[in-house]
Amino acid sequence: MEFKIKYYKDLVSFHIPDQNVLGNILPNTAPAAVSEAEEVARALSVPFGTPRLSEIVRSGEKIVIVTSDITRPVPSKIIIPRLLDELGKAGVKDEDVTIVFGLGSHRKQTEEEQKSLVGEEVYSRVKCVDSDPEDCVHLGVCRNGTPVDIFRTVAEADRRILVGNVEYHYFAGYSGGMKAIMPGVSSRAAIQANHKNMIHPGAFAGNLKDNPVRDDIEETADFISVDFILNVALDDHKRIAFAAAGHPVEAHRKACAFLDKIYKKKVKKAADIVIVSTGGYPKDINLYQAQKSIDNVKHIVRKGGIMIVAASCREGYGSDVFGKWINTYSTPGERIEEIQRHFELGGHKSAALAMVQKNCDIYLVTDMEDKLVEKANMVPFHNLQQAVDAAFAQMGEKAAAYVVPVGGSTLPVLE
Repeated sequence: MEFKIKYYKDLVSFHIPDQNVLGNILPNTAPAAVSEAEEVARALSVPFGTPRLSEIVRSGEKIVIVTSDITRPVPSKIIIPRLLDELGKAGVKDEDVTIVFGLGSHRKQTEEEQKSLVGEEVYSRVKCVDSDPEDCVHLGVCRNGTPVDIFRTVAEADRRILVGNVEYHYFAGYSGGMKAIMPGVSSRAAIQANHKNMIHPGAFAGNLKDNPVRDDIEETADFISVDFILNVALDDHKRIAFAAAGHPVEAHRKACAFLDKIYKKKVKKAADIVIVSTGGYPKDINLYQAQKSIDNVKHIVRKGGIMIVAASCREGYGSDVFGKWINTYSTPGERIEEIQRHFELGGHKSAALAMVQKNCDIYLVTDMEDKLVEKANMVPFHNLQQAVDAAFAQMGEKAAAYVVPVGGSTLPVLE
């Protein structure tokens, strides 16, 4: 059987004998909303688990809208004007509204970046600020021991509204919901304490049950109330396909369920070999980005199997901290042990990669130098068919294989 998958900006082909193919795992097509703005307005008119936003807020209250920074694909420019319209129906004035960009542990943004996120009109109407992990109010401690330290502007507001997009997250289960608070507007100590739980067996993409990372995120609501959220699921072109508004958990779960209908694919058994493409550029521009696809397909490779990853990675590791961890620690086991002793953002991705490598070998088809690939404990190839042939030579002529052409957004799971 012949296959073509994305590699950087090209398509590359390879073949597998028909009898060895377990399946070609592709997402369903996301139905496009007729109008992104209309889909947001529809969601606001029928919220889940709460009254309409205009029935919750009162004139004179200080209101904060928390949305994502420039590193996330949240279409704030489309969402926030509709939220302001809804607030206006309750008599809320622009001067009583503050938009907070949740930086988490990311760098401060420029004024132009802030403006690009919300649009010129909103930026001129409403105060916009970045969160500051150094200016937080301590509100308590979660059962897992994670401190609840929240950016002062958010903590001291009368009403809190969260904006986000829902996609798979490799240890929080999904993005969105209360994640705008934790880690979005939390202190570095809180973020690190929460993220340490990534090594727990329940902390994986698409999982919300017994996931200590997500448990922390949602327990934060016991210490700081959230009045309303608006979450969206995006199609492959980063357009709004579905919006859900209302209660921070109920509305979030509706968006997660929509995402699952499109991108979560059930399979009956694990394979000896899984061949995955990130979906091409920009998701394969470096190993830091490609790691998401590796993590998405990890559950459908049997223990002792082989994962073949087609990812150009022409920019190398893609993160100084990530690269430092790969170069400092020689084995996957060392990286996992060290992340428990000393959590470091950036290093956490090397530990996530290491957890996959404890289960299976990874053959990386790439433009990276061999020595960089080998240092990351992977086997380098520069031709996809050669990697496929080598995997079958290792696993045997009866080996069964899955192909996952869009690993960056597809989440295959075992039934």
